[in-house]
Amino acid sequence: MGLNIEYIDGQTPLDEEENDGLIIKSISTQQELDEFEQQNIEKAIQWMFNRKLNKEQLLSEKYIKNLHKKMYGDVWNWAGKFRQSEKNIGVISYLIPTSLKQLLDDCLFWIENNKYSEEEIAIRFKHRLVSIHCFSNGNGRHSRLMADLIMEKLFKKSFFTWGGSSLVKESNARENYIKAVKLADINKIEPLISFAKS
Repeated sequence: MGLNIEYIDGQTPLDEEENDGLIIKSISTQQELDEFEQQNIEKAIQWMFNRKLNKEQLLSEKYIKNLHKKMYGDVWNWAGKFRQSEKNIGVISYLIPTSLKQLLDDCLFWIENNKYSEEEIAIRFKHRLVSIHCFSNGNGRHSRLMADLIMEKLFKKSFFTWGGSSLVKESNARENYIKAVKLADINKIEPLISFAKS
């Protein structure tokens, strides 16, 4: 039967090989996939809360990959591995490690030199991370979780609320989120910061 994913605005389609990486072969609908991914993400969040991290540990390629694997590893066999295919967003796949290293170094610099407010550092990091698009899927949720971790682990502040509703399904909140991301693409970061706090 196979998996039939219905993509909505702002989602990145999987190629056939990535689609074949589904571990739970009984999943056949978008709703079932969303439910299994959400269960996996909730396990990842529990795992995160029990970890003390300094900025060098959190802002590392190893942690970026490990978090994605914890979020999606029960559902996809490519979880935690950099994508090998080209998408409608993101850098060319072979540039992912270099682009990510540059972002991680930039973020450490922002923190050490108080370049931006704490909220702006977290949101700039989230936006650049999703723009690189390290993984075949789950980049939006992964980058939002990374922003939350920067706030909680490094700045000892609360997680963002991200519009107070799921951003996986079509909704007004998702529409506002996508608009804010597109404004951040042209270096207008404030709407995305405001949305994250809404």
